[in-house]
Amino acid sequence: QVQLAESGGGLVQPGGSLRLSCAASGSVFSIGNMGWYRQAPGKERELVAVINNGGVTNYADSVKGRFTISRDSTKYTVYLQMSSLKPEDTAVYFCYARVNDIPLWGKGTLVTVSS
Repeated sequence: QVQLAESGGGLVQPGGSLRLSCAASGSVFSIGNMGWYRQAPGKERELVAVINNGGVTNYADSVKGRFTISRDSTKYTVYLQMSSLKPEDTAVYFCYARVNDIPLWGKGTLVTVSS
């Protein structure tokens, strides 16, 4: 059984940085698109960033220039480097990956931006 596990969330002050990681474990034969979504309290889940096998990335307008997504396909891992964090970035961040042609989600990691 393949699972995704996120790490790296926590409390950070406005203007600070955090790095999220998400690794796939289990019987992984192929990984397609990988990405990050987030869900703030009372809001719907939204796309933050996505990266394909070729390294092509796409970002939500709200995070462009502040967040960077990357992946290490040899480690089945995707990263999200977040900088210049704002209170409105506070949310549960979910990892997404298409593993063995099956869409999978992680359980989420909480990011709180507050002074």
